[in-house]
Amino acid sequence: MELGYAVAGLVVGFIVGLTGVGGGSLMTPILLWFGIAPSTAVGTDLLYAAITKAGGVFVHHKQKHVDWQLTGWLAAGSVPASLLTLGLLSWLHLSSHALDSIFKLVLGLALLLTAASILLKPKLIKLINPHGHPPAEFALKPLPTVLIGVGLGVLVTLSSIGAGALGTLALFVLYPALPTTRLVGTEIAHAVPLTLVAGLGHASMGNLNYMLLLNLLMGSLPGIWLGSKLTRRLTDSWLRPALAVMLAIVGAKLVM
Repeated sequence: MELGYAVAGLVVGFIVGLTGVGGGSLMTPILLWFGIAPSTAVGTDLLYAAITKAGGVFVHHKQKHVDWQLTGWLAAGSVPASLLTLGLLSWLHLSSHALDSIFKLVLGLALLLTAASILLKPKLIKLINPHGHPPAEFALKPLPTVLIGVGLGVLVTLSSIGAGALGTLALFVLYPALPTTRLVGTEIAHAVPLTLVAGLGHASMGNLNYMLLLNLLMGSLPGIWLGSKLTRRLTDSWLRPALAVMLAIVGAKLVM
């Protein structure tokens, strides 16, 4: 079983490195397929995401792909929202069965939203900028950014999904003038404190499997490196729609 976890980490890491899509939206359903309880799958995946994305932040920062002011406003909404969500879950003293039911429902909804965001992003790009003209100058919008952070904080804490595909899509709609490289780098930088806080909160509630986390990291780190190396050689025009369909199917099953 340990080898299976490492292989799962390798596959997910490769897809993330290749397309920038995958992460929790693939890892958490895979853990459920392995028979891991939803609460443990969510908690373990959150810390897994924090560790794997921390290395990405270092690379993006060196390449000046992170807008730290924008990251700060996102975190100003997401981190308190995550803490409040964790506090509410702890205060309610729900049974493990009830918690798993909540996590499965929110996870299913998050997967459906992620699938939709993957499919809709190219159409949104054409809708916002139909003629391909350079967008207007980038201007920071603190309040809408904080509200996006709040939504992501709640969703990520309850499902471990949303910081990637949904976060970048929301930022693209709000800041169409922000270059794609800075959009991705900023969202990765924001995801690290959010997933770290949420993951540690879940760990304090007992929703973490340390050996599982270690096995996932052993596979995913080389997988991300390999996918990143091949990203210019392979097209993801077929992979992204395939991922979206798969996530939609899994999400629909969890919701139903």
